[in-house]
Amino acid sequence: MLIRIAGLVPESFVDGDGIRYAVFMQGCLRHCEGCHNPETHALDGGRLVDTDEILAAIKKNPLLDGLTLTGGEPLLQVDAACELAHAVKNFGLNVWCYTGYTFEEIPAAAQPLLENVDVLVDGAFVESLRDLDLQFRGSSNQRIIDVKKSRAQNKIVLWSEFVG
Repeated sequence: MLIRIAGLVPESFVDGDGIRYAVFMQGCLRHCEGCHNPETHALDGGRLVDTDEILAAIKKNPLLDGLTLTGGEPLLQVDAACELAHAVKNFGLNVWCYTGYTFEEIPAAAQPLLENVDVLVDGAFVESLRDLDLQFRGSSNQRIIDVKKSRAQNKIVLWSEFVG
C-alpha cells in the first residue's frame, strides 16, 4: 500500500519511549501556529512510499523498540497507518501515534488504528502552552495516553511511564 510521507527517521530517540522508527506522514489540516513540522501540512507534498519498504526496514533493525506514526496527521491516512501498526505489532514492537485530535474526537473511521496503538499523544499543538521541558510533547494540553487501558476502562488513562 502506498503512503504519502514527509520523511522517515530510522532511529529516533525523541518521538516516544526507546528507539523508534518514526514515520512522518504527509498532510495536516490543522496548521497549528508554531507547528514544529509545517512542511508536513500540504496534502500533496512529500513523497509516496510503499508500506512494505518501511516494514522491511523496521524488520531489519533489531535495536528498535517500536514505531511512531507522526506528521502531519496520521489519521488522514488511516488505512496505511493501520497496515503499518498491525504489522509492527506482529513483529513484537510497540506503536506510538501522535494526532491533533483528542482521544475523544477520534473519528469512527480511525478507531481500527487504536486497536494496534499502545500510546497516543493527543491534541493540537498550542503555541501559548508550549513547554520545552515536557516529555514527548510540545504543549501542555497534549496528553500521553495508554490506549489499551483507556479503552478497557472507558476513560482516559495516562501512560504509566509518563513522568511530569
